[in-house]
This record gives sequence, structure tokens and C-alpha cells, in this order.
Amino acid sequence: MAEVSKRDRVFQVFQHISHSYDSGNRRISLGLEKSWKKLLVDAVLKSAAGAVLDVCSGTGDIAIALAARRPDLQITGLDFSPAMLTIAQEKGRMLTNLVWQEGDAMKLPFADNSFSAACISFGLRNTSDYERVLQEMRRVVCPGGWVYCLDSFVPDSPWVQPFYDIYFRMIMPVLGGGFGHHKEYQWLWQSTRNFLRRDQLLTLFCNVGLVEAGYKSRLFGACVLHWGQKPYAVKNDVVTM
Repeated sequence: MAEVSKRDRVFQVFQHISHSYDSGNRRISLGLEKSWKKLLVDAVLKSAAGAVLDVCSGTGDIAIALAARRPDLQITGLDFSPAMLTIAQEKGRMLTNLVWQEGDAMKLPFADNSFSAACISFGLRNTSDYERVLQEMRRVVCPGGWVYCLDSFVPDSPWVQPFYDIYFRMIMPVLGGGFGHHKEYQWLWQSTRNFLRRDQLLTLFCNVGLVEAGYKSRLFGACVLHWGQKPYAVKNDVVTM
């Protein structure tokens, strides 16, 4: 029941805030969201060749940026919220190398080894099973392909945490959602607070069979980009690269 409850709650949150999601994100990130997403897009484009999957695509910023910068790539943006996908479709309507699909991040509707890279931004913490999502992303990526995750984290520094807590618990919900949707943004803060720490997510990348795993932090660790590569082959429990 807990898994269903979380999924349903997240679904309702994004259905309700879809029209204000982009502007709300710009406000709560104090304008830094654009540079954080560029960090992810730049990383994906260094390794992508052919098809790329953007999981939990939301209103499509990452998928659209990838498609616009690399017309030679075929980008698929997947999300489980029809309302969010409607916004994404409108924003990306001029791009011919971009398709949208409604689907579940924990059961991706794609065959094994379908994409050269897969990414997820500010979405993993809102899923019910982080490991399962990463396993699915690893499954659909070709051997040698890369998996990326950009997300929000509670900073590890005890000096930063009090200021972070005050901002995200008291200021961010109203700044992002106003008085009409502040409860939805309170949930987004709760999902960050309950999320893994950055080193724990790095360990999870390794546990699902991704190699060359690492991360890069921004804003004292409040935003972190993780990455890992799917091995080319596994023989006798030894990874071959």
C-alpha cells in the first residue's frame, strides 16, 4: 500500500502544478535551475549516439534541450503525468527528433539495449523504488551506454543544513506554489528530505551494475549529478570494458 500511496500522491501533485511547474522551479532554485540542467545536458551529449531516453521528463526541459542541440539524436521523453506531458508537447512541438510517451519509470515500455544513454532529472526521489528505476534505466541502455541522474539532496554539511532546512521548509513552498499550491511544494520538500544522500545514491549506482560511477555537486551538495556506465560484458563475475 505504501508504494501505491506514494505513486498516487506524486501523480496528483504533478497533475495539479503542471501549468505553474516551470515558473515555480525558476523561483525556488533562485534562477540556478538552468545551469544545473545544462550540466546534465552537456554530460549526456558527450556520450550519446543515436537514441536517448529522458525518464520522468515532466514538462520536457531536458528532452527538448537534447533534441534542439543534437538534431542527429532521437530523443524520447517519458512521464506518467498526462498533464505534464501536455505542457512538454506544446513546448517541443517544433522539434522533429523528439517523441513523448506516457509510462512508468519502474517498468519502462522499451526493449533491452534500446538507447545509447538514459537520464532522469529531479524525478528519482519522487519514485517509489529508486533501485528499480535505475535497474530499468540500465536495462534499456546499450552496453557501454551511460545512465545519469540529476536531483535534489539534503547537503551533507552540518553548517549548511540549518539554512537549507529553513529555506525549503518555510520559504520554498510559498515561493514555488504560492498560497494555492504550497501544499504540493511541501511534498516536494518532503521527497527531498526523505531521499538518499549523495554517497548512498552513488553506492546504489554501483549495486545495480553500473561502473565508472561518480558525481558532481552544486550549491553545497543541494543539487548533484550522478553517472554510471553499463558494462560492455560480464564474464565470470568480471566486468569487461
